[in-house]
Amino acid sequence: MKLTGRSFGKYLTGLFSVADLLLVNLLFGLTLLLCPEVAHIPRIKTLWVLVNTSYLPVMLWVRGKPHQQRVLLMDHVLKGAFTVVGIHALFFLSLNAFLEIDVPLRGYLVFYALMVVGIPLWWIISRRIIKALRRRGYNFTRVAIVGTGPTAQRLAQEIQSDAGFGYKVLGFFSDNPEPDFPGHVLGSLSDMREMVRELKVDQIFYTLSGNDEKSYSTAVRAADDNVIQFYYVPQVSMRVPRSFELWTIGQMPVLSIRRNPLNSPINRGLKRAFDFTFSSVLLLFSPIVFIPVAIAIKMTSPGPIFFKQERTGYKGRTFKCWKFRTMRQSADANTRQATRHDDRTTRLGAFMRRTSIDELPQFINVWKGDMSVVGPRPHMLKHTEDYTKLISEYMVRHLVKPGITGWAQVKGYRGITDELWKMERRVECDVWYIEHWSLFLDIKIVIRTVMNAFRGEENAF
Repeated sequence: MKLTGRSFGKYLTGLFSVADLLLVNLLFGLTLLLCPEVAHIPRIKTLWVLVNTSYLPVMLWVRGKPHQQRVLLMDHVLKGAFTVVGIHALFFLSLNAFLEIDVPLRGYLVFYALMVVGIPLWWIISRRIIKALRRRGYNFTRVAIVGTGPTAQRLAQEIQSDAGFGYKVLGFFSDNPEPDFPGHVLGSLSDMREMVRELKVDQIFYTLSGNDEKSYSTAVRAADDNVIQFYYVPQVSMRVPRSFELWTIGQMPVLSIRRNPLNSPINRGLKRAFDFTFSSVLLLFSPIVFIPVAIAIKMTSPGPIFFKQERTGYKGRTFKCWKFRTMRQSADANTRQATRHDDRTTRLGAFMRRTSIDELPQFINVWKGDMSVVGPRPHMLKHTEDYTKLISEYMVRHLVKPGITGWAQVKGYRGITDELWKMERRVECDVWYIEHWSLFLDIKIVIRTVMNAFRGEENAF
């Protein structure tokens, strides 16, 4: 017998909270094995109690967030896990200081190092377990959709796009379904109250216009009378980006269609701190690579070591982008894009392009603040002039600083853009990155870039 969302889902929060707490105890026990000096402090039993007590505020904050939400990005799971570690550390250290329990510094460092690795790893594994269960038909939520228009159909397609979301669309309610409507119509809105009870519906999604007060009231009443979760789905055009923000003017809700997390001074500060720290460390050790590369460039071809080109940067401003020179000098360097087997590329230059070594001097741009480690790649001025006329969202990519690597690059959209669709896909990725930015996403892109560099990329030439 398959378990439904009602018979199984309600236990998830408790089950995973207990599992999280057991993991914390396991990690603390491992800390005692690795740090015998902690195991022998006089008040070790009290300390163990505090380890568990400090997880209570975490349980209140979590409330099953990483396990109950059916559509959740992995970046958000990791962010939530690191937040949990921070909350636990805040309460644990505060309680230890209040009770004057003397714990060796090494004990704290080992314990929280284990938590920083263990909690995110467990949450990722548990997330995959839940999705696997849902794909097998367990822990699903019964859904009814009000309406049969384009919004209702798009919603049904999104819900059914991944069985791991754990939704089961039972059908649609509509007073006037379209003759060629492909879905299963359960009945009219007047039938809802009885039918949702008979079908044991868990959630109702309303996709009709909010101005249709009679239909809206009927649907809400059917949900309230049967104690069913009710969601209003606005009739948003496909042209409106998915990552919009909702705010209000008085009592009127307003949608901002261009969400940009980096509008926040705090987020900009975090990104700049990451950029400055990352570039400073790399530039500190850069002579190890820069000196032999500079010598090799000078020995293999005439011309300067660095290639500096004006490119479009933040908010359309021009800046000089640094690279190791990989080509012979030519008059069309600022207008002609590099191609596969380009006759201007030197043998050393081909190797540097394949391994992305030629991009390393751009960390100077990052350190100066012209660029970021992660962001849309800066294009030559000629490209900006041409593609602004051809792609409607092209200039949107300049709402953030350009980067050495970016979401488009790790998704495979790098290299020559000899066809318009290639630049369109790149711009789509850049806009997605801007609207979904997080520090964890930047770290993810950096890791994937390093992995791609070691593997070698087909479009790196």
